[in-house]
Amino acid sequence: MSDETRKSPGKGAGWRTRRGLAAAAALLLAGLAVAPAAEAATADGQRSGRTERAGFGERAGFEGRAGFGERAGFGESAGRVERAGFEGRAGFGERAGFGESAGRVERAGFGARAGFEWADGRGESAGRWESAGRGVQAGQEERAGRVRRAGQEERGGLGQWSGLGELSRRGELLSVVPVARHDAQGVRRFLDERGIAADPVRYGVRAYRLTYRTVDPYGKPTTATGLLTLPTGGARRLDLVSDTHGTMVKRSYAPSASEDFGRVPSYLNAGAGRAVAAPDYLGLGEGPGPHPYMDTRSSVTASLDMLRAARTAAGRLGRPLTGAVYATGFSQGGQVAMALGKALRAGADGHFRLKALAPISGPYDLEGQEMPALYDGRVNDTSGVLYLSYWLTAQNRLHPLYRDPADVFRAPYADRVAALFDGTHEEEDVVRRLAPSVKQLLTPAFYERMRHPDGTLLAAIRAADHTCDWKPDVPVRLYAGAADTDVPIGNADSCAARLAGHGEPVPVVNQGDVDHFGSFAVSAPQVTRWFDALSSPPGARGR
Repeated sequence: MSDETRKSPGKGAGWRTRRGLAAAAALLLAGLAVAPAAEAATADGQRSGRTERAGFGERAGFEGRAGFGERAGFGESAGRVERAGFEGRAGFGERAGFGESAGRVERAGFGARAGFEWADGRGESAGRWESAGRGVQAGQEERAGRVRRAGQEERGGLGQWSGLGELSRRGELLSVVPVARHDAQGVRRFLDERGIAADPVRYGVRAYRLTYRTVDPYGKPTTATGLLTLPTGGARRLDLVSDTHGTMVKRSYAPSASEDFGRVPSYLNAGAGRAVAAPDYLGLGEGPGPHPYMDTRSSVTASLDMLRAARTAAGRLGRPLTGAVYATGFSQGGQVAMALGKALRAGADGHFRLKALAPISGPYDLEGQEMPALYDGRVNDTSGVLYLSYWLTAQNRLHPLYRDPADVFRAPYADRVAALFDGTHEEEDVVRRLAPSVKQLLTPAFYERMRHPDGTLLAAIRAADHTCDWKPDVPVRLYAGAADTDVPIGNADSCAARLAGHGEPVPVVNQGDVDHFGSFAVSAPQVTRWFDALSSPPGARGR
C-alpha cells in the first residue's frame, strides 16, 4: 500500500528520487493580470529561492503560513497587493502563461475575497489568491475578524464555520497555488526517470495546490489540500480523472507537496488531455491533524470535496469541467477509488457522472484477505509491520481498540509507535525503529486477537470492507500483480467476486510476476490508455 518506499519492477532494493521544483515567478499588471514565469526542476532537489522544513517551512515575515518555504531576503513579498473589501472578485482570475487570458478577472461567487498576493520573482508561486486577505493557515480556518461571503457574515475564530451550514461549505475552494509546470518533453522525462511508460503523453501540464473545506471523520469542519493538474493543450472543456494515492506516512510526500511518485498518475492523465484531481487526504499535505489511515468514509469525503474544489478552480483557470469522472487509485488509493465510485454511482454529487473505474492493487478485503495474509506469509514482514502499526495507531483514534499501547505492542515499541506516525517521519525511519515482524511487534495476546478478531476490532476491519458491495453501471477493471506481497492479488479476486454477486462481472487484469510497486508501474499507463479509448477523441469534445 505504500507510496514512499519504492521498489522497481523485478528488483528488491528500495529507491526514491526526490526532485524539487523552482517556484513560479509573477508580474503584477495593474493589480489584475500576471504573466507567470515557467518553473523548472533544479538538479539538487531544492526549490529555487525556497527553504523547506520537513515539507512545510515558514515565510519570513509571514505569520503561520505553513507550506511555502522562506522567501530569500524578503519579509513581506514585493508586489503584494491587498484589496480588502473588494467584493465579489476571485483574486486570481485568468493569467497569461497558465492557459488563461491575460488581464481577465473573473468574479468569485464567494463574496469578499480580500487580497491578491503576487510573488516578487524570488521563488514564490505566481498568482496565489487567498481568503479575507489572510490566506488559509494549516490547521486553521480564517483569522479572527469579519468576512463577508455570499451575503453571509462570519465572525472569526479558529475552526468555526458560522453563518452557513456545514454541508453547504464542503468543497469550497479556499486557495490556489501553482506548484509545477512542464512541457510535454518534461512530462515524458519525469515519467521515464521513474520507470513509467510515457507514450500516452501528448501535452505539457500545469499543476496547482488547492486548499478546500471538507469534514473530518467526526463530521466536523476542517480543511484539506490536493493537486489539480491541467493539460496545456487539448479541448477547452475537460473530463476529470480522480486519482487517489497509496499509503504515505510523511505528510510532505502527498501529491500537492512533493514532485515525486504521487504525481505520476496526474501527469500521465493530464498529459493525455484530461484534468486530474488528486486529494492529499485528511492530515497529509497541508491539511491539519493526523491522517486517519484507512478510514474509508473520510477518505471518500475528502476525495469528493476535492472534485468540487477542482471544478471551481478549473473553471476560473479557463478550463471548465464536463462533469465526466474517470476514477483510479493505487494501493490504499485503489480501495478509496472503489469507494468513491460507489458514492458517485449513488448520487453523492449530481454534477459528476462516473464514466469508468480502474483501481490498482487495492486492499478491498481486509477481513478475508489482507489480515489473514499477515499470518500465512502472503504479506512480507516489513510491509506487514508498517501497515498494521499504522492502521492500529490511526484506527485507535476512531475506535476504542486499546487504552494503553502496551496492551497491543511489545516493549520498546509501545512507547514509540504513536510518535512515529506523526506525519514527519520517513517510512524507512518508521520501519527501522519497529520490530522485524508482526509477531515480534505485537503482544502474544493481541497477536492472537488479530488472527481471530471480534468486537470493536472486527468492526473497525469491516468498516473498510464494503467498497465492492455495489453494482457499477460503467466499465470497471481491477489491476493487480500476482507477486504482490504488500496487497496480495486475492484482494482483487474478492472484489471481483463481490461485484459479480451484484450482477456485474468485472475483469481482474493480472500483471503477472510483479511486486506491489511493479503493479503500479505497469498498470498506470495502461489505465491512461484505457481511459483514452473510453473517452471521445479530445478534438471532438465540447469547446
